[in-house]
Amino acid sequence: MSTRALKQNVTGYLFISPFIIGFLAFTFIPILASLYFSFTKYNMFGDPQWIGLQNYEKMFNGDPRYWQSLKVTLLYVIAGVPLRLGFALMVAMILNTASRAVGLYRSLFYLPSLIGGSVAVAIMWRNIFGDEGIINLLLVFLGIPDVRWFGDPTAALWMLIFLSVWQFGSSMLIFLAGLKSIPVTYYEAASVDGANYFQKFSKITLPMLTPVILFNTIMQTIAAFMTFVPAFIISKGTGGPLDGTLLYSLYLFIQGFEFFNMGYASAMAWIMLIIVGILTALIFFSSKFWVHYESEGGK
Repeated sequence: MSTRALKQNVTGYLFISPFIIGFLAFTFIPILASLYFSFTKYNMFGDPQWIGLQNYEKMFNGDPRYWQSLKVTLLYVIAGVPLRLGFALMVAMILNTASRAVGLYRSLFYLPSLIGGSVAVAIMWRNIFGDEGIINLLLVFLGIPDVRWFGDPTAALWMLIFLSVWQFGSSMLIFLAGLKSIPVTYYEAASVDGANYFQKFSKITLPMLTPVILFNTIMQTIAAFMTFVPAFIISKGTGGPLDGTLLYSLYLFIQGFEFFNMGYASAMAWIMLIIVGILTALIFFSSKFWVHYESEGGK
């Protein structure tokens, strides 16, 4: 290797070294450490004690709150992800229409995603759904009995789901990009054939958007499993009422940083990784039955 080539290689390594060091220090090594801690009893104040599979056995056989957190999280994902994607697609289709102020509208609709997961918005959400909040005042005004959002586990979970739907901005932008990529000639040809709006939507828009729907479904499913801040703020870190908002990530935090069961929390993190990996693989496997790729002849 010539001296010049050696200098070029060294320069390249120097430029990528911050990323490599950061990846090793803050991602790769912590991942390996959490895998080791998952087989230990570790409270962060002493040396880890190797206990084998006891954390995993406790998780599946001796911890009802673990199963409650898993149940709450699955309900949150199953109900929240489709609602968020449906709402994002609806807004994207509205913003896809020609309008002078469409740029301003796109920015305004994206704002909730920028601040939607913040502590301030979670506190605001808690006030809105309070016993004397605007939601209950509106229900009473419409003649509907008010709801004790913080006293009913089901109502509290739906409050979290509504907050997740409100954070639709990133999905909306991706849908909007997908809508822009659909050739206008398809709609013009359909209009010549006499197709109405719903026929164009079901025969052109939806099939052409299926790759985008697949991407958004995977990304939003992963994000839903990692939801923490809203549940922590709204339930004041307890997962209440009656563990109705005890999302998986919140219970993991409680075990790790309130009970100092870092080994058990590490085991929970690895099980969540496996669950998310299995769900992602299932979504990918199902895509061959419903995702439309023009490059593959529409299959």
